[in-house]
Amino acid sequence: MARVHERFQTEIIPALAKELGLKNQHAVPRIERVVVSMGISTSHGDRKRLEQSAEQLGIITGQKAKVTRARKSVANFKLREGMEVGCCVTLRRARMYEFLDRLISVALPRVRDFRGLNDKAFDGRGNFSMGLTEQLVFPEIDADKATFVQGMNIAVVTSAKNNDDGRALLRAIGFPFQKPEVTN
Repeated sequence: MARVHERFQTEIIPALAKELGLKNQHAVPRIERVVVSMGISTSHGDRKRLEQSAEQLGIITGQKAKVTRARKSVANFKLREGMEVGCCVTLRRARMYEFLDRLISVALPRVRDFRGLNDKAFDGRGNFSMGLTEQLVFPEIDADKATFVQGMNIAVVTSAKNNDDGRALLRAIGFPFQKPEVTN
């Protein structure tokens, strides 16, 4: 069992139930899934870049990446319906907690000039999205073998009903949100 999952079961659920004023521990918000995706803008011209991105995403998450295709044709982007434009992985259960543990404790501290996550990046229903500018912050990726730097999007889907509950859940798990600025 992942450290984050074990801590969630033993410490966070009772504390969060008390903080949110919930009597039933099953009503406490939980993380349902984590979606990690990479959009490759030049993939239609370079098949190797898409394959390498999918391989690196698989190494980072521990699960094979699915290649995503364009749903619509967009002439300005020289994009046709059905072209391969990126890759994504949906993580659930144990792999999700393992990934979150590595993200919080290893990858985010390695981000250059990191000042905390924006706590306004919620969607109104308690789901959180963030972006990383390079895949090299994960120690699983060998910087010498990587031929290009690729960013990624990470979406954390929770069962929270609103942003405040989702923010409280992620803060309890250990997400390093920015401290609110104090003005005098």
